[in-house]
Amino acid sequence: MGARGLCLLGAPSGDYPVRAKCSSAAANPSSAGRRLFLGPFLNSMLEILRQPWPWYVSGPVIALVMVLLLFFGKSFGFSSNFRVLCAACGAGKRVSFFDFDWRAQGWNLLFLVGAIGGGWLSSTFLANGEAVQLSAATLQDLQELGFAAPQGMQPQELFGSEAFFSPKHLLLLLAGGFLIGFGSRYAGGCTSGHAISGLSNLQWPSLLAVVGFFVGGLLMTFVLFPLIF
Repeated sequence: MGARGLCLLGAPSGDYPVRAKCSSAAANPSSAGRRLFLGPFLNSMLEILRQPWPWYVSGPVIALVMVLLLFFGKSFGFSSNFRVLCAACGAGKRVSFFDFDWRAQGWNLLFLVGAIGGGWLSSTFLANGEAVQLSAATLQDLQELGFAAPQGMQPQELFGSEAFFSPKHLLLLLAGGFLIGFGSRYAGGCTSGHAISGLSNLQWPSLLAVVGFFVGGLLMTFVLFPLIF
């Protein structure tokens, strides 16, 4: 059966626009064949992208990126983009910390743009509408602290629109943002700069910083978090 016969069988009764498209596809069998192949292929690719990537896929990809950065003599880090942006806006005229050749770090700004753009594309076109998957023990711990099961990627009690009208939650967000920004600059990098790039370069300060990250996370989870909430 030709491409025209397949189209006519698949078109609903009275669907003249579909029949018209099928007629043009039948006139070009190679084009219709490409569409028949690319349709299921693109759907399967989108389905793969919607799922969490396993460690044996994402891990080697990160390692490949690090090998390329080492080959070109670059260092990877996300929080350093804040310094680059401040320097690009002219902060180096008043503060010596921002007085450097920020154009040499322009490639890192592309990573920042890609992270923001990729997040938007993922949330807009690749989201499956399901809430983040958490273990039963984690959900129970959250309920004991007064948090309901997340309906999206984060708890609405902290990141919902109502949280911005709560002085306590607003203060927590501002203080947390300040501590993250100050800590990453004081430590000379964030989790990506130390845990990924620094450890790949076998830097002893990065190992100490990563140990501090985990210790701080444990203290926050088991000591400070129950006291705050």
